[in-house]
Amino acid sequence: MMRVSRFLVALIGLVPRVLSTASSKRGLVYVTSAHNAQDDSTWTQDGSDLTWYYNYASKPTASLSGSHLQFVPMLFAASSNTQDTAFTDDVRALIKAGTNVSAVLTFNEPDGTQATGGSSIQPELAAATWIREVEPLKKDGVQLGAPAVTGSPGGFTWLDAFFSACNGQCHPDFIPVHWYGNFDGLASHLGQVHSTYANMSIWVTEYALAHEQLAPSQSFSSMSAEYFDRLDYVDRYSYFGSFRSSVSNVGPNAAMLTQDGKITDLGAAYVNVPPQGNVPKGAGHVSRPPLLLQAFSLSLVLVGWLWML
Repeated sequence: MMRVSRFLVALIGLVPRVLSTASSKRGLVYVTSAHNAQDDSTWTQDGSDLTWYYNYASKPTASLSGSHLQFVPMLFAASSNTQDTAFTDDVRALIKAGTNVSAVLTFNEPDGTQATGGSSIQPELAAATWIREVEPLKKDGVQLGAPAVTGSPGGFTWLDAFFSACNGQCHPDFIPVHWYGNFDGLASHLGQVHSTYANMSIWVTEYALAHEQLAPSQSFSSMSAEYFDRLDYVDRYSYFGSFRSSVSNVGPNAAMLTQDGKITDLGAAYVNVPPQGNVPKGAGHVSRPPLLLQAFSLSLVLVGWLWML
């Protein structure tokens, strides 16, 4: 019996760890690309576990507007125009038109550079913009997300300067987190954010294991999602990978779609649909059967081994 148990454990270990369960917290970081028209149905297909999305903009994506996904507007950057209220106006127009806007996001990686996708904003300008364009939305019953800084130590420094510049006039309800490293680092960073801002819940609005091999990328995605689902102070999360592997800036194995637009096993687990064994370009170019078929084949091996005992 001991030999059988060890053999079974070894067999299970051969199956990539990408299986997942349903979650009401799970959302989509929508990234515009040349392939959106063909690929957008992936996120809204029957059985999709995704419940919300954001697109780094204040207006919803047309192809997703009629779907079950709730849109979360974002104020990406800050205008130097001290009279500008375009973001506030856009959000209130959506609410007036009947769109369910329960939360907004603000300032994508203001401590980062524009070359890496950040908004590169000085804390003082961000604070003035927040007070003018974001804080008024609290009266509309909208939850406000703090600036979404990078996962570097500089992110904490930037936030300290931002809240100092706010002088008590900024009242976010939750704090977004970005992370592009391993799971241990992610868990540690979340703990640090939670202890620093204990009065706010957390949204993990960008995360992935960047530029890694396929198996570690799959394991990281599943472990992270399961971890977020267990944490009561994490309200929502959205994996960064809603694009084809051929255009991924975090490595092909982190993408949820192959170079041909087919959903990868990592993507299938995240969306919570059956895996199909599609391997992204850069992962060896070897196609393999779906995980359920792999498990069935392994069970046949086990039965044969037991029969020979």
